[in-house]
Amino acid sequence: MEKPLTVKYAEAIKSLNSNWQGSVSGNAEEDFVIDWNGEAEISVADIQAKITEMDAAEANEVTAKANLKASAKAKLMAGEALTEDEASMLVI
Repeated sequence: MEKPLTVKYAEAIKSLNSNWQGSVSGNAEEDFVIDWNGEAEISVADIQAKITEMDAAEANEVTAKANLKASAKAKLMAGEALTEDEASMLVI
């Protein structure tokens, strides 16, 4: 399930500045209000770049997980030994 964009903004800001304790509100990206809570503001471009980076990392993780599961299944069907990661994937 896709996260709301306000949540992605908040996660990106927190990733860029771990001290940030503010909030992001609004219904559309162009209307977002960011409460910086005394922290230095981060440009929208930097926040959007971080969101893109975080989305790509999440997509890569999903792909890696699917590949690991497929590898484990193929090895099981062929009677081959599994790696620890493959075995862990099957018992989650």
